[in-house]
Amino acid sequence: MRIKLTSVFVDDQDKAQKFYTEVLGFVTKMDMPIGGAKWLTVVSPEEPDGVELLLEPNGNPASTAYQKAIFEQGIPATAFAVDDIQKEYERMTKLGVVFTMEPTKMGEVTQAVFHDTCGNLIQIYQV
Repeated sequence: MRIKLTSVFVDDQDKAQKFYTEVLGFVTKMDMPIGGAKWLTVVSPEEPDGVELLLEPNGNPASTAYQKAIFEQGIPATAFAVDDIQKEYERMTKLGVVFTMEPTKMGEVTQAVFHDTCGNLIQIYQV
């Protein structure tokens, strides 16, 4: 058993695709229409055959409520590993990304949290 796909709910798939590719640097893996939405995944350019992140539309009232609740409680929807958190923080800040937590050392891990413009808080971390 292995993890091949995970997802985050987004309020606008086109906006999410732009943010996750142009700002975060992921690349689009799948972009297929399915009904009124898309099967839209992104991957790390360093691991094009690695884990895919599904940018899933939050059109279901349950997913909208969940996304809103964890956002309001300050809970990140997911986390991404980075090699140099300070460098990523500075690069992303220059691109206008809003951080709710600057890089903060917590034991062996340094983490930061930002808003993805699509309804989520996302954590980046460096071990």
